[in-house]
Amino acid sequence: MATTAILSALEQEQQGLLGQLAQARRVRRAGRDFWRGTLQGIPVVLALSRIGKVAAATTATTLIEAFDATRIVFTGVAGGLGPQVQVGDMVVASHFVQHDMDASPLFPRFEIPLYQRTQFACDPHLTRQLARACRDAIDGLPPVSAIGRAPATPTVHQGLVASGDRFIATAQTSREVRHALRAQSMDALAVEMEGGAVAQVCHDYGIPFAAVRTISDRADDTAHIDFQQFIDTVAAIYTRRIVDRFLRAQAAPPAS
Repeated sequence: MATTAILSALEQEQQGLLGQLAQARRVRRAGRDFWRGTLQGIPVVLALSRIGKVAAATTATTLIEAFDATRIVFTGVAGGLGPQVQVGDMVVASHFVQHDMDASPLFPRFEIPLYQRTQFACDPHLTRQLARACRDAIDGLPPVSAIGRAPATPTVHQGLVASGDRFIATAQTSREVRHALRAQSMDALAVEMEGGAVAQVCHDYGIPFAAVRTISDRADDTAHIDFQQFIDTVAAIYTRRIVDRFLRAQAAPPAS
């Protein structure tokens, strides 16, 4: 059976999954811990990408080369960039752009050199499955009240996510990133630090990739506070419920 790799950046995001992993076996590779086992009867390997594009690329490559991952699903948190995206919402990525890529004047800003593209698309089929799992996971989620937000039902968004090796922690920087992307007709919903690299690796290997980011902060002047509180109190719950719903759908027999 095909192996699904479940990838997150931080340990807190996968705490609930490790506790549910059946037949768990730890493998040390490339200075990282990878956990083989099954969830919902599906063969999986759990891994932490660590923070930043280079670390994420190393982890994704190792998953494919050493663990025969046939698809990669990334779950984690991000800063909200689009005005309609609020703390507690989920953003399912349709594409990734690297907002810190600038090889001009040799190449246009944001274009990945020698790829003739600015964006890497997620796998459409896997993305639809992940978006459905997110919508199913909303029922029963606790309100995001741990960081002083008013209780609200999360919204599932789908669209462009921006990646870069910089934690966006001021409103001014957030505006600058968003305006620079919009100047090139790109309207990103969220900003984070790993997905663009994983998308590029999966493109190179022809491996299906999908990603969901729960909004932990608004990428503004309080981002560093909201991010840490969300990671510590909420992130694991979101990840566990989303992955549970996603894998249940994979394990279910096809409709007759």
